Parts: sequence; structure tokens; C-alpha cells
Amino acid sequence: MRDGFFKVAAVVPAMTVADPKTNAQEIARSIKDAAARGANLIVFPELAVTGYTGNDLFLQDMLLRGAENALRVIRDATAGSFAVVFVGFPLEWKGKLYNTAAALQNGRILAFIPKRFLPDYAEFYEPRQFTPGPVTAETIIFDGEEVPFGSHILLEVDAVRDLRIGCEICEDAWVVNAPHIEHALAGANLIVNLSASNETIGKDAYRTQLFSSISARTLSDYIYVSSGDGESTQDIVFGGRVMMLENGSLLAQRKIFDNAYGKTKITFADFDVQRINYERRRMTSFEICGQNDYLCIPVHMEEKECVLDRVFDPHPFVPQDAAGRMKRCEDILNIQSRGLARRLHHIHCPAAVIGVSGGLDSTLALLVTARAFDLLGLPRENILAVTMPCFGTTDRTYHNALTLAGTLGATLKEVRIAAAVTQHFHDIDQDPSVHDVTYENGQARERTKVLMDLANQRNGIVIGTGDLSELALGWATYNGDHMSMYGVNAGVPKTLVSHLVRCCAEAAREKEPALSACLLDVLDTPVSPELLPPTEDGTISQRTEDLVGPYELHDYFLYYMLRCGYRPRKIYRIALQSFAGVYDEETILKWEKTFVRRFFAQQFKRSCLPDGPKVGSVAVSPRGDLRMPSDACAQLWKDDLEEL
Repeated sequence: MRDGFFKVAAVVPAMTVADPKTNAQEIARSIKDAAARGANLIVFPELAVTGYTGNDLFLQDMLLRGAENALRVIRDATAGSFAVVFVGFPLEWKGKLYNTAAALQNGRILAFIPKRFLPDYAEFYEPRQFTPGPVTAETIIFDGEEVPFGSHILLEVDAVRDLRIGCEICEDAWVVNAPHIEHALAGANLIVNLSASNETIGKDAYRTQLFSSISARTLSDYIYVSSGDGESTQDIVFGGRVMMLENGSLLAQRKIFDNAYGKTKITFADFDVQRINYERRRMTSFEICGQNDYLCIPVHMEEKECVLDRVFDPHPFVPQDAAGRMKRCEDILNIQSRGLARRLHHIHCPAAVIGVSGGLDSTLALLVTARAFDLLGLPRENILAVTMPCFGTTDRTYHNALTLAGTLGATLKEVRIAAAVTQHFHDIDQDPSVHDVTYENGQARERTKVLMDLANQRNGIVIGTGDLSELALGWATYNGDHMSMYGVNAGVPKTLVSHLVRCCAEAAREKEPALSACLLDVLDTPVSPELLPPTEDGTISQRTEDLVGPYELHDYFLYYMLRCGYRPRKIYRIALQSFAGVYDEETILKWEKTFVRRFFAQQFKRSCLPDGPKVGSVAVSPRGDLRMPSDACAQLWKDDLEEL
């Protein structure tokens, strides 16, 4: 299971109440089908061998002996397969009946894990037939073999590092002192729930919320599978609900009452155990207690490639649906503007100075600053928008900067810095015809000097414009655009900056059409620092993405490295899937190598960042999410890619 991926299957079988022989045949067929499609773990509903709604028939010897024979058939069907199977089974032991999950693998019964909390309210009467199961594992005999029996049992899979599987049954998950809490604290990071949960109005929404919360609070992969059409509908109806959750997020599901009536339904998901383990390392408030009364059963599986069905979003920072994007953008704009407003209020600052280039980042920063001034009731003319044309400035960006400042009501000041930069080149013996890093950075630092001094004149602060993606790559001039008094874009990745500007353009379309048109043209302009002279026809000659690579790739690398803890080759593997048909293998590998090299080499710039608001789950502030030495060696990460 390379890279920690682990394929699981949840099966809602076609079944008949009180017909364990027929049910066993369908369950056995489903096991072979799921295993053939790569499933390493296969989970069936509660009491799937007999049906959940047997009621007093569970007291009949005929049904219990039939269930035992059915379990033998199912057990034998697992022979030759390393897939672990959980199936609901009524176990009789020492004169009592237990609602259990039988764990099976390769022709063996690994364990019986009982339901501990039996509902005896509303439509449920389980204590009439069943007894709550023991917590600590004991040994019982089934078919002459000793089998562990108890709730505190975990299966340890050797093919995936640190994978431990725990089990609970239906009502167990709904109670205050739920077994899943104990399992997680004992180290279980994948929990299965065999359920028979009937449908009533509003129940599915509550159930979805409940199990999403369970997965999030336990930092676990979680499989929920419930009974379907085959159950008795004498008084209640079952919907066959399936949820596959990872750290609270829904990876795969089967909704209630799908159209495939009376047929077996198999849902697959690829769990990422490495991701869960990373989250647990990161979340120091999660503490594994290692409870002493747990029995850990070793489970051997063949190490094999998990063929991924899981889809990884190529733009993880950007919601796919339009409504979600608008909500995300509005939330971020509020975080940015209120963060700046608080800073201005705290230092009793009446003015702000911002360099506007006509590019995306400075446009967003100016929009945010205008919102902050509105919040504080300060006049927008106290915002000094400074345009500083130099050797690489084009007419398009220059005029957009002028229009933007005018339509937002900011005070515009133009400072042409070419003469000052030329003088500086003369002072340091820099040949202006040599367009090297000194040529570029000399302009950037001159602009920062102008902004800082203008802020001093007005008792104001300089608003930083650099975004999260640029900070990750170190695409900023140290003590140039790297520096400000408050960096409003520091938590916003480049792929999201464009959506924020577009959100503002849409909001202004009717009432401020000139502003909207200007913002749309900014969005259509290539991303560039404009530090090199334009082409002969006056267009931008220096495109950032030609130099450092596509920002959508770098944002992708950044998210999966910092948010998920993925190693480079794992990121490369999923990137091939996410960007299939967009970038070829060589292009992805080239720019990932660039990302790794620059991310490590440029940490010194992030180690002394100005203040700025965190807006999402990924940030690089040395006072917030990323404590990283500036001298950290990148060799391990580089080698991981070189070995591909």
C-alpha cells in the first residue's frame, strides 16, 4: 500500500430477513467482487448474515444454527485473500446472544467484536434478544478454534505503517462514552461502524453531521455502512446509507434510497493513512493513551500498489462550486480587511500607503484597504495609492493602476523612479544594460524606499501586497517588496487571489461598472514583476510563470506538502492524476523540483515576515504555522524526486 493509501469497500448487500444461507452466498460473492477490485478492507452492515429486523426470531435455534453455517460459508469465501472482512453476526455464547461484527481474513475468524450499547427506546428493542458485549477481550470457541471476543480489540495491518483498525456497531457511536473514543485513544486510526439505522424525516442530515464530527474529533478514517432494502418494512424502512470519511471530510458515500432497488451496492474509497497519522502528529491536543486492556491482533497483507479511484482537486485552495467560492471569497475579504482595520485602530493610524502596479496582488491589497477604511469610517482619500513607473512598466498596467485608484476614491501619486534607480546604478557601478538580479532588485528596493518615506510623511503605514504563493517560493526582493508594515495578502495563495478580485468585480458590476471593467482587465493581464523592459510592441516581456512555473502547480505542491504532510514523490503521484491532460509528467516533475529547491532556499525571507492575517489552513508566518530553520537542508526531499 505505497504512500499509505488503503482501498476500502462498504457493501450494502441484497439480503432477505431470516435467510442466512442465501445471505451468505450474496455476501461471499460480494467479498470476491470487492477484493478483485482491490479492496483491502470490506465492511457489511449490522447483522447482515441474518438481517437486523429478525426480532424474536433471534431466539430461535433454527436461525442461530443457520447463521453459524452461513458464517462458515463466508469465512471459507475469504480463503486466499488478504482482505479483512467485517460482517454483522448474531453470536451465541454461554447461553447469551450478542450482536457482533465478525472480523475475517484468509479463511480465518480473527475476532468477534460485540455491540456494547443496545437501544431500548422508540422503535428499538434490542435488549429483548441481545446482551451488551464485554469490553476487555476474552477467548471463546467457535468451530473448535479459539477466537478473541470483546470491544477492545484492534487489528494491526503490517502492509501500511501504523494502521490500526477498530470497530463499533450502530448505537455505540451515538452514546456519550462511545467506543470510538476509546479506540482512537488506544491508537486506532481507521474505525468501522456496522449499522442498521432506519430512516425518518431529518435523520439522515443529523446522522451525516454526527459521523463527520466523529471522524474529525478522532482524527480518523471512518466507514459507516447501514442496512438497505432487504430489511423488513413492517414498521420501519432502511435506506442503505454509506459514508466514507477522512478527518471529517466525506470521501465517498451512497445516499439513502438510491435507484438500484434490491441489488447489492458496493462503494469504494481510498483512505490515506499517512495523512491521518500526520494530522495526529500535528495536533498536539490529540493524545494516544495506549490503554493496557486492548488486544492488538497482527494482520498480514501483501504490499501492493493501490490503484487510486480517489480524486485530488487540482485547485485545493479554491472551492469547486460557485456558491462555495463566493462564500470563501467574502470570508477571506472580511478576515483581511478586519485584520488591517484592527491594526490601524490600535496604532491610531489615519493613513495607509500602498504601491499599485496594475497587477493582481496590489489590486487585491488596495481593495482590502478600502474595505478596512470603510469599516473604520475613515475617508478613502487617506489611502495613498502610489504608482512608480520604471523600465518595465507597460501602458496597460500603468493605466489600470490609475483607474483603480480613481474609481476606489484613493489619493493617487505618481513617482517615476527611473532617474533615481539610474543614479543608484551609477553609485554602485552597475551597468544598466546588464539586466541581472541587481538590475531587477534595485527597482524593487527603490519602490519600497519611496513607500516607506511617503508613509512617514503622512503618519501612515505601508500595506504589503505579496501573496502566500510568492512567499512559499521566495519570489520577493528581500527588503524590497518583501517588506511592509502589514501584509494583507500574506495568507492568500495566488490561485485564490484571482477569485477574490473576480468576486469584487462581480459585486461592482452594476453600481460601479468602471471599477468592475478595470478589475476584469487586471485579471486578464499576465502575472509579471515588470522589472525588465517591455517588448517592441509595448507588451509585458517578463512573465513570472515562465520563470518559476505555473502557480496552480506550486499552490498544489504547497497545499499537499504543508497541509497534508505528503512527501514529494507522493505529491508527484497524485499530481499526475489531478493534472492529466493539462501538464505532462516531465513538466510536473520539473516544477516540483523547482518548488522544493526554492521552498527550502528561501526560508530566510519567511523567517522575518511582517505581520499579516492567516486566512486558511496553510500559512508560512514564523509566528504562526511554520517554524522552520532558515538553514534546513532540502536533500532528503530532492532525493525523493530524483529516485522517480
